[in-house]
Amino acid sequence: MAGIVTIRARIRRIALAAAAVSALAAHGAHAQEKPGPAAGKISDGVVRIGVLNDQSGVYADFGGKGSVAAARLAIEDFGGKVLGAPVELIDADHQNKADIAAGIARRWYDADKVDAIVELTSSSAALAVQQLTREKKRINIVTGAATSELTGKQCSPYGFHWAFDTHAMAKAVGGALVEQGGKDWFFLTADYAFGHSLEEQTAKFVKSKGGNVVGQVRHPLNASDFSSFLLQAQNSGAKVIGLANAGMDTSNAIKQAAEFGIVQGGQRLASLLVTLSEVHGLGLPAANGLVLSEGFYWDLDDKARAFGQRYQKITGRMPNMIQAGTYSAVLQYLKAIEAAGTDDADAVAAKLRAMPVEDAFSRNGKVLANGRMIHDMYLFEVKKPSESKQAFDYYKLLATIPGSQAFMTVEESGCPLAK
Repeated sequence: MAGIVTIRARIRRIALAAAAVSALAAHGAHAQEKPGPAAGKISDGVVRIGVLNDQSGVYADFGGKGSVAAARLAIEDFGGKVLGAPVELIDADHQNKADIAAGIARRWYDADKVDAIVELTSSSAALAVQQLTREKKRINIVTGAATSELTGKQCSPYGFHWAFDTHAMAKAVGGALVEQGGKDWFFLTADYAFGHSLEEQTAKFVKSKGGNVVGQVRHPLNASDFSSFLLQAQNSGAKVIGLANAGMDTSNAIKQAAEFGIVQGGQRLASLLVTLSEVHGLGLPAANGLVLSEGFYWDLDDKARAFGQRYQKITGRMPNMIQAGTYSAVLQYLKAIEAAGTDDADAVAAKLRAMPVEDAFSRNGKVLANGRMIHDMYLFEVKKPSESKQAFDYYKLLATIPGSQAFMTVEESGCPLAK
């Protein structure tokens, strides 16, 4: 009987030992599967950012692959991780088509688990993607599109507008240039919604400063011959010829204006949407004397120069406001995730609206309730070839327009979030 008891005791000890081993193994497996502290704060353990813009069309130099390089530089500067989770960057060409942009964004959100989309050149594409981000509760930060509707009637709790908009460009070029003596204006305008809006807003600021609009002419999109339009502008006697267009239309108009000797004849040529990239493509012989506005210039101060030089080593050229703005947007997004302690869109959006924006692009920038990031805008004149001392030394600063004056207030914007 004692032997039977001993055997039973041994069996019980073996069973208990086996159960203990099994429990330890299960605990170990569970410990391996359980996300770490950082992964628990990041929805799928990775933060994915998508740069969606024009990489092959008329705006390829406007942002294009240069914006991708800027976004990658921002991720590197942040350390490549946020809350312990890796940050991944993807990019795509939306070909300036709203339906293609929305299709890519939907695939990114649903299949690729992208957390935020940035850049979004062209207003129609930006508006389409912003509507989708509202539905999906993801973040979009626009640097490449102009329409102020993004933070106006079509604003979104998850949508942000970073580098510029039509209101700021009109205020900076129209209002500031009148104050410098350019009182009489003639507009050469692209005949579609963007051009009409830019002309209308600029004319408003010209008149508010005591200036006059003496005439305007509309041209078709992607026009190749501007001679008849420029002759009308030249014969109008206007002090300023305002180019309410963009992309290749602006470049072609500036080239042909140089052939007509418009600037040499005493009139000022003012572009309402052009950047350092287009000026570089035109060259100083054609672009000198052009007046324009940007929210960034690589030679403004030490911070801008340091960023510009690092960017140039990667790309071979200096950044414009779209590319520098994309750097700022990505960097601020990562800062917001870190501050929120999560990549949850609501929490991150709240931090984006609460945090100051201080980096190579912006000085004392702040985000309004409608998602508009306000920062200083600058009025520049393109230098003569003899005035340029080095590569990309293209601009003379004419005026600084404080962000509080350059951009609309939330109330003025018409954004429902103001209520």
